[in-house]
Amino acid sequence: MLSSDPVDLEEARRHGLTRAQLLGARWRRLGPRVYARREIADDPMVRLKAARLRLPDDAVFSGRTAGFLHGLISQLDVIEATVRPPVSRRVGMKIRRSLLTADDVTTRHGLRVTSALRTIADLAKKLPLVEAVVISDMALHRRVVSRDRLPGRLAELCESATESPMETRLRLKLVLAGLARPRVQVTLGDPFIARVDLYYPDQRLVIEYDGGSHRDSLVADNRRQNRLTNAGYRVPRFTASDLSGDVPGIVRRALSA
Repeated sequence: MLSSDPVDLEEARRHGLTRAQLLGARWRRLGPRVYARREIADDPMVRLKAARLRLPDDAVFSGRTAGFLHGLISQLDVIEATVRPPVSRRVGMKIRRSLLTADDVTTRHGLRVTSALRTIADLAKKLPLVEAVVISDMALHRRVVSRDRLPGRLAELCESATESPMETRLRLKLVLAGLARPRVQVTLGDPFIARVDLYYPDQRLVIEYDGGSHRDSLVADNRRQNRLTNAGYRVPRFTASDLSGDVPGIVRRALSA
């Protein structure tokens, strides 16, 4: 257990370790009286298990931490937990004091966590609309929630077929600018030509997002674009840096052409 999990001081002593050993080079302190072997100390799940040792038994990970545990946020950038009042603060954690219902709580990776639906609702109160939709799209795509359980604005804007956060951001850049809603992840051609990110069928306009992997698959992507162009589709492409510019204007002109 000591090789894969954090340990509090009392448990460490039961395994024959002294405080002096825990303060040595082979161990790292992850909180008051909580330690982990140095080689595992940066692992997100180890950090969360260490935090769990410092919380009451009925505490629940929530907020962005719950988003991470549900697979809706890629990195563990903060540890947040909800506890019953009047638990005091914990160093290195964001503590929210609240009473949760049984429906609000589930288990992920052996840890108590707010349900996916409660997590999305909590995050939607704090995040900009676009980022709340990013998380909701991912939750729908992974089938951890259903659209009819989401708050109204999120349910209206979500697309379960979306396959990446940047696709969501690109789509919302268009929709929130008043453009028609494009179809998402559409298969074109019979026989098959390509599966595309966003599509306006009346204008045969394909909208593609080029992520970091585009550089690694440049030849295949160019051939794919040639197939689309030869079949009569127009294909404007955008990158992350383009999203700060006038993407809606470019697409609006393409739709009018």
